[in-house]
Amino acid sequence: MALQLTLKPFERIVINGCVVRNSARKSTIVIETKADVVRGQDLLSKKAAVTPVNQAYFLVQTALTDPGLQDKLRSPIQKQLAALATTFGPPNVHCVFEAANFVSQGDFYKALRALRPLMKREAEILGATTPRPASLRETQGNAGHAHHEEPALSRDAG
Repeated sequence: MALQLTLKPFERIVINGCVVRNSARKSTIVIETKADVVRGQDLLSKKAAVTPVNQAYFLVQTALTDPGLQDKLRSPIQKQLAALATTFGPPNVHCVFEAANFVSQGDFYKALRALRPLMKREAEILGATTPRPASLRETQGNAGHAHHEEPALSRDAG
Protein backbone atom coordinates (compact mmCIF):
# COMPACT_ATOMS: atom_id res chain seq x y z
CA MET A 1 0.00 0.00 0.00
CA ALA A 2 1.41 3.38 -1.01
CA LEU A 3 1.97 6.21 1.46
CA GLN A 4 0.62 9.55 0.29
CA LEU A 5 1.99 12.66 2.01
CA THR A 6 0.77 16.19 1.51
CA LEU A 7 3.59 18.57 2.32
CA LYS A 8 3.20 22.17 3.37
CA PRO A 9 5.43 24.78 1.72
CA PHE A 10 9.06 24.28 2.83
CA GLU A 11 8.12 21.31 5.03
CA ARG A 12 10.91 18.79 5.57
CA ILE A 13 10.71 15.03 5.63
CA VAL A 14 13.37 12.39 6.05
CA ILE A 15 13.13 9.37 3.75
CA ASN A 16 15.57 6.54 4.51
CA GLY A 17 17.99 9.05 6.02
CA CYS A 18 17.74 11.57 3.17
CA VAL A 19 16.42 15.02 4.12
CA VAL A 20 13.92 16.34 1.58
CA ARG A 21 12.49 19.87 1.69
CA ASN A 22 9.35 20.83 -0.20
CA SER A 23 9.28 23.84 -2.50
CA ALA A 24 7.31 27.04 -1.91
CA ARG A 25 3.99 25.38 -2.78
CA LYS A 26 1.92 22.70 -1.14
CA SER A 27 2.53 19.38 -2.86
CA THR A 28 1.71 15.72 -2.56
CA ILE A 29 4.14 12.86 -2.94
CA VAL A 30 3.45 9.15 -3.04
CA ILE A 31 5.95 6.66 -1.65
CA GLU A 32 5.26 3.36 -3.35
CA THR A 33 7.71 1.06 -1.57
CA LYS A 34 8.66 0.43 2.05
CA ALA A 35 10.70 3.33 3.42
CA ASP A 36 11.44 4.98 6.76
CA VAL A 37 9.68 8.33 6.58
CA VAL A 38 9.63 10.98 9.31
CA ARG A 39 8.12 14.44 9.03
CA GLY A 40 10.33 17.30 10.11
CA GLN A 41 7.81 18.29 12.78
CA ASP A 42 8.35 14.93 14.50
CA LEU A 43 12.10 15.48 14.86
CA LEU A 44 13.74 16.66 18.06
CA SER A 45 16.90 18.75 18.08
CA LYS A 46 19.96 17.47 19.93
CA LYS A 47 19.88 20.59 22.12
CA ALA A 48 16.31 19.76 23.18
CA ALA A 49 17.20 16.20 24.23
CA VAL A 50 17.68 17.12 27.89
CA THR A 51 15.23 14.80 29.64
CA PRO A 52 15.47 11.01 29.88
CA VAL A 53 12.61 10.33 27.45
CA ASN A 54 13.79 13.02 25.03
CA GLN A 55 17.28 11.49 25.10
CA ALA A 56 15.88 8.07 24.23
CA TYR A 57 13.70 9.62 21.51
CA PHE A 58 16.71 11.45 20.05
CA LEU A 59 18.81 8.26 19.98
CA VAL A 60 16.03 6.37 18.18
CA GLN A 61 15.52 9.32 15.83
CA THR A 62 19.24 9.37 15.02
CA ALA A 63 19.18 5.65 14.22
CA LEU A 64 16.17 6.21 11.99
CA THR A 65 17.56 9.22 10.13
CA ASP A 66 21.09 7.80 9.75
CA PRO A 67 20.78 4.12 8.81
CA GLY A 68 24.55 3.69 8.95
CA LEU A 69 24.45 4.22 12.73
CA GLN A 70 21.66 1.77 13.54
CA ASP A 71 23.88 -1.13 14.62
CA LYS A 72 26.09 1.15 16.70
CA LEU A 73 23.12 2.84 18.43
CA ARG A 74 21.03 -0.26 19.17
CA SER A 75 22.80 -1.02 22.49
CA PRO A 76 22.81 2.59 23.82
CA ILE A 77 19.13 2.90 22.93
CA GLN A 78 18.27 -0.34 24.76
CA LYS A 79 20.25 0.85 27.83
CA GLN A 80 18.38 4.18 27.84
CA LEU A 81 15.06 2.35 27.50
CA ALA A 82 15.98 -0.05 30.32
CA ALA A 83 16.59 2.95 32.57
CA LEU A 84 13.18 4.37 31.57
CA ALA A 85 11.48 1.06 32.37
CA THR A 86 12.46 1.51 36.02
CA THR A 87 11.11 5.07 36.03
CA PHE A 88 7.61 4.61 34.65
CA GLY A 89 4.91 2.39 36.05
CA PRO A 90 1.60 1.22 34.66
CA PRO A 91 0.10 2.24 32.31
CA ASN A 92 3.10 4.06 30.74
CA VAL A 93 5.78 1.39 31.12
CA HIS A 94 4.24 -0.64 28.29
CA CYS A 95 5.36 2.15 25.90
CA VAL A 96 8.98 1.57 26.98
CA PHE A 97 8.73 -2.18 26.41
CA GLU A 98 7.03 -1.64 23.08
CA ALA A 99 9.79 0.77 21.97
CA ALA A 100 12.50 -1.68 23.09
CA ASN A 101 10.82 -4.48 21.16
CA PHE A 102 10.68 -2.36 17.99
CA VAL A 103 14.34 -1.36 18.38
CA SER A 104 15.35 -5.03 18.67
CA GLN A 105 13.40 -5.69 15.44
CA GLY A 106 15.10 -2.74 13.71
CA ASP A 107 11.82 -0.83 13.32
CA PHE A 108 12.99 2.54 14.58
CA TYR A 109 9.98 4.45 13.26
CA LYS A 110 7.59 2.38 15.36
CA ALA A 111 9.94 2.80 18.34
CA LEU A 112 9.69 6.59 17.92
CA ARG A 113 5.93 6.31 17.76
CA ALA A 114 5.88 4.20 20.93
CA LEU A 115 7.87 6.85 22.82
CA ARG A 116 5.55 9.77 21.97
CA PRO A 117 3.02 9.07 24.75
CA LEU A 118 5.92 8.94 27.23
CA MET A 119 7.12 12.33 26.01
CA LYS A 120 3.68 13.77 26.72
CA ARG A 121 3.60 12.17 30.18
CA GLU A 122 7.12 13.37 30.96
CA ALA A 123 6.12 16.90 29.93
CA GLU A 124 3.11 16.73 32.26
CA ILE A 125 5.38 15.68 35.12
CA LEU A 126 8.16 18.18 34.44
CA GLY A 127 6.03 21.07 33.20
CA ALA A 128 5.15 22.59 29.86
CA THR A 129 8.66 23.96 29.23
CA THR A 130 10.01 20.51 28.31
CA PRO A 131 11.12 20.52 24.63
CA ARG A 132 9.17 18.20 22.35
CA PRO A 133 8.81 17.73 18.61
CA ALA A 134 6.42 20.22 17.03
CA SER A 135 3.82 17.54 16.38
CA LEU A 136 3.51 16.93 20.14
CA ARG A 137 3.18 20.56 21.16
CA GLU A 138 -0.20 22.02 22.06
CA THR A 139 0.20 24.98 19.70
CA GLN A 140 1.57 24.37 16.26
CA GLY A 141 1.01 27.80 14.75
CA ASN A 142 4.73 28.58 14.62
CA ALA A 143 5.99 25.12 13.69
CA GLY A 144 8.43 25.17 10.80
CA HIS A 145 9.31 28.87 10.95
CA ALA A 146 12.93 29.90 10.65
CA HIS A 147 13.27 31.14 14.23
CA HIS A 148 12.75 27.62 15.62
CA GLU A 149 15.85 25.50 16.04
CA GLU A 150 16.26 22.94 13.30
CA PRO A 151 16.99 19.36 14.34
CA ALA A 152 20.46 18.16 13.47
CA LEU A 153 19.90 16.90 9.95
CA SER A 154 22.71 18.34 7.89
CA ARG A 155 23.63 15.93 5.18
CA ASP A 156 25.81 16.47 2.14
CA ALA A 157 23.85 16.33 -1.09
CA GLY A 158 25.37 14.30 -3.88
